[in-house]
Amino acid sequence: MKTLNRKNAGISPDLPIKVIQFGEGNFLRAFVDYVIDKLNEQAGFNAGVAVVQPISSGMIDMLNNQDGLYNLFMRGIKNGKEIQEKRTISCIQKGINPYQDYNQYMALAEEEQLQFVISNTTEAGISLDDKDTLEATPHNSFPAKLTALLYKRFQYFKGDKNKGLTIIPCELINYNADTLKEIILKYAELWQLKMEFSDWIKESNSFHNTLVDRIVPGYPREDIKKYQEELEMEDKLVVTAEVFLLWVIEGDERLKEKIPFDKIDENILVVKDMQPYRTRKVRILNGAHTTMVPFSILYGNETVKETIDNSFTGEFVKEAVFEEINPTLSLSQEELDTFSNEVFDRFRNPFIKHQLASIALNSISKFKVRVLPSLLAYQKKNNVLPLRLTYAMACLIRFYRGQWKGKLLPVKDDVQIIDFFQKVWEQHSYKDIAGDVLQKSEFWGEDLTTIPDLKKQIANALELIENKGVEQGFSVFSEELKIK
Repeated sequence: MKTLNRKNAGISPDLPIKVIQFGEGNFLRAFVDYVIDKLNEQAGFNAGVAVVQPISSGMIDMLNNQDGLYNLFMRGIKNGKEIQEKRTISCIQKGINPYQDYNQYMALAEEEQLQFVISNTTEAGISLDDKDTLEATPHNSFPAKLTALLYKRFQYFKGDKNKGLTIIPCELINYNADTLKEIILKYAELWQLKMEFSDWIKESNSFHNTLVDRIVPGYPREDIKKYQEELEMEDKLVVTAEVFLLWVIEGDERLKEKIPFDKIDENILVVKDMQPYRTRKVRILNGAHTTMVPFSILYGNETVKETIDNSFTGEFVKEAVFEEINPTLSLSQEELDTFSNEVFDRFRNPFIKHQLASIALNSISKFKVRVLPSLLAYQKKNNVLPLRLTYAMACLIRFYRGQWKGKLLPVKDDVQIIDFFQKVWEQHSYKDIAGDVLQKSEFWGEDLTTIPDLKKQIANALELIENKGVEQGFSVFSEELKIK
């Protein structure tokens, strides 16, 4: 079998470099490069990508060996139907390792048609390293590398206001672009660069906060032979992803003119304020995950799909989302319902085996951010506790006991948190257990014993879970709380 490259595939590397992409990992290749490839094909975007390896170890050599080509397999459920798609991605023109050839990296600053910078260097990537200097070759941090590149571009084009770049980071931190811009300006100050450069950064470059969402399992190591059978050439960079894709970008009409997202059929939103969409994702998608994990594990499920397919646990999670989480959010009901239905399609994806145990890491802090705000907002709005979210919180507390029906539970958290729960569960009163946990403001950001009826109902739910099991306990709990 021939190796996948442009000669063997008959694909020419004739696209101008319009995009610098920091990161060659699975996510960017299955998300951003997929979008650019569709824009090139369907909207005449005509954008080539130069991929920069952001750390010393990576896959740039493998990428260059295949001339930037690879195959993306997308599989999942959409509108209740099973979808399987395959696409050869060809927008990447070259890969650059600045740790081996720093001059080649800096030469990107001189690209005449360069317009965009896109990145995904992990959440820790957007950080300031005050040990970095302008003269470093290369710099330690991604923002330092980018600052040096922008300064070179500023110098090469003599401060031309039309040569600024559109910068779209995809790291999973809130206000990712604002943070990146702040660090770049900090480097300009630390390195004592010209004030005109800082003004050029502010006035001639645009920074866009983003929210990205797509599950990308990546290289299908266990099933690679099966995937390879569908290809005509050997591909060592196969990447797999779910069908669902969401890209929310803060921007205006100028950004829409630069990138014709409206010409392709993808879930890409250019909005003035992305925070409602971030809240929607955290509360619904992440919130549903965190709600289901302890509850579903105690019930006996092992995967997300098993949870959703089960008549009891699936209905529990669905009603938690549609009846208790969505009514607390500010977006329209139509938007919330559409997104929620997409979430449940993703949960049912038969091609992704998402273990509940793998989502259980740091469940206390996740509950605080993802679920507790919905519980408190519902209680404040309706003056009554939400049935399922309250019961899910009790399951969370019971989960942290660490064992259930003679088996160890996959509790993964800081030692101090695990030790706290071990001591709490030495008590014999469910009321005391509930009180000690709920008043732990270090966990929740506040003393939850002040929330009307919460301590009483958590204690009641804990006793029912222990004595009657998860399903029967919930049936009794729902009757006693008199919420349907």
